[in-house]
Amino acid sequence: MSFKELGLSDPILRSLEDLKHSEPSEIQKQAIPIVLSGKNLMAAAQTGTGKTGSFVLPMIELLQNQAKPYRKHVHALVLTPTRELAAQVRENVYTYGKFTSITSAAIFGGAKIFPQKSKLKKGLDILVATPGRLLDLHNQKSVKLNQIQILVLDEADHMLDMGFIHDIKKIISLTPPNRQNLLFSATFSPEIKKLAQSLGTDLVEIAADSPNSTVNAIKQIVYKVDKNQKSSLLSHLIHSEQWPQALVFSRTKHGSEKIAKKLNAADIQTATIHGDKTQGARTRALREFKEKDVRVLVATDVAARGIDISNLPYVVNFDMPTYPNDYIHRIGRTGRAGREGTAISFLSIDEQKFLRGIEELIDSKIPQKIEEGFKPSNKPENSSGQKRSKGKKFGFQKRQAAKKGKADFKKSTTGSKKKPSQNKKRGSKAKTRWKKGKGT
Repeated sequence: MSFKELGLSDPILRSLEDLKHSEPSEIQKQAIPIVLSGKNLMAAAQTGTGKTGSFVLPMIELLQNQAKPYRKHVHALVLTPTRELAAQVRENVYTYGKFTSITSAAIFGGAKIFPQKSKLKKGLDILVATPGRLLDLHNQKSVKLNQIQILVLDEADHMLDMGFIHDIKKIISLTPPNRQNLLFSATFSPEIKKLAQSLGTDLVEIAADSPNSTVNAIKQIVYKVDKNQKSSLLSHLIHSEQWPQALVFSRTKHGSEKIAKKLNAADIQTATIHGDKTQGARTRALREFKEKDVRVLVATDVAARGIDISNLPYVVNFDMPTYPNDYIHRIGRTGRAGREGTAISFLSIDEQKFLRGIEELIDSKIPQKIEEGFKPSNKPENSSGQKRSKGKKFGFQKRQAAKKGKADFKKSTTGSKKKPSQNKKRGSKAKTRWKKGKGT
């Protein structure tokens, strides 16, 4: 099946031809006809399946010949959980619609609000937004949502995980009830199904790929290693196996900076992207990585949403993800569009439970190996009885010292009541000495 057979017009087909997209993905084959027919859709789609194109392409098709929206109004709204994903979706809108008259913009937190207001003044065909910034702009009367024709909730599962449910419900209440609803999620959890029901009862349900089919296309390896050896192992693999590029996932912002510091010290050009970075710094780091000016990009899960890099050869789970679904999202950054990719995971002894959850989700065992020179001790960090006893002893000593201090304080205050004149005299001398010291 071709894109033309799906019902897309010449201007869109031309943009797809320029992008060398010759054949639609499975999710696009299923979703595009449903969206073009005006039906509501609930789709389960993993990262790297062509999910964004499955709603952006038919949206452009439906809107391109319509009258332009009035001042501050928008005709289609795409909600995303993160800034990076919002920027990525808007980039797709621009790219797919470059031979049409479609107008679009992305608005999100961490960026100056006044330029975003100016983009909204004339009205937009398609607005891509994060929930918080959208509500801010609506409260400031900079955007109107009462003419929304199409509402898209992209990566709805992660929006719920990030606590956006109340913002989403508020936004939905501001849109017309007769809009077309499109919901995309990695999984159909009970929470997602409940959200879908609030959109309407007539959603067509489709699923592109199971987690297992997504990861089967990617070579996966687990390296068993002590936690304190992970950075050394990473730089060793990059150098010895001559990795051209790698996206590395850290569980924390602080951890990502530590990894980057050690890699840069090992002469591996590295940048970071996480929530504490300004939007300008995040955009710059991503651009440098895409342009191959940076060899390694270290990211947290949230910040990595929207990272879409073609031909990314390696993804590294420096820390095992806490939630199994995050593993699917992480490794889905490589092996995209049928290309080869490798997912490396570093496993310390205290992360075994995370691996079990992942293997249960994908219904497969991931091969494990030990790199020469990095044999793990198989002892959890700070597990020695000596360290614990030392800590207890030190804590006991601190408590005893505190008690003694309180006793001495009581004793001194009792003494001061008995001999006020003596204390006054001492205080006077001390004050004189302080004045002399201050002048020297």
